[in-house]
Amino acid sequence: MGGSPVGKSMTLTLVVIGIAMASVAVLVSVKRHRNESELEQHSISAEKLQSLLASHQQTFLFDVRQPLDLLAYPELIPGAHRIPPKEVLENPSLIPRDKDVIVYCTCPGDKTSRTVLQRALLLGYSRIKLLKGGLSAWKAKGYAVEPYRESFRL
Repeated sequence: MGGSPVGKSMTLTLVVIGIAMASVAVLVSVKRHRNESELEQHSISAEKLQSLLASHQQTFLFDVRQPLDLLAYPELIPGAHRIPPKEVLENPSLIPRDKDVIVYCTCPGDKTSRTVLQRALLLGYSRIKLLKGGLSAWKAKGYAVEPYRESFRL
């Protein structure tokens, strides 16, 4: 069964392309799984946060919502400190490195909290977590919030 050299070359090229595409798909899947696993390790549910706060363990809680989100929902989890995400990304030392820290936002998929978390992890912070579901998850459980009264810039 002889085929033309051009046909064999085309078949070989298609096989190589197929293998390369499969390899990329596997790498993307592995990376996604690793990121999800890391996120799970560095996240906390609203229930666990409530228990942690009720136990009076020293935990620093930071609201890292975007200004427009804060304008829409001018409230905080009691004891939380407000840090604009831009400021904490430019100056991560605003978050203590040697203390237990939890960040939260109101973004779909916890986007801002994830960004802050990933930046902190890259800089060697190990005691930081994000509140899964953010302020919305906290409020959905009926936990207390307090009004945010400080001025801020949009």
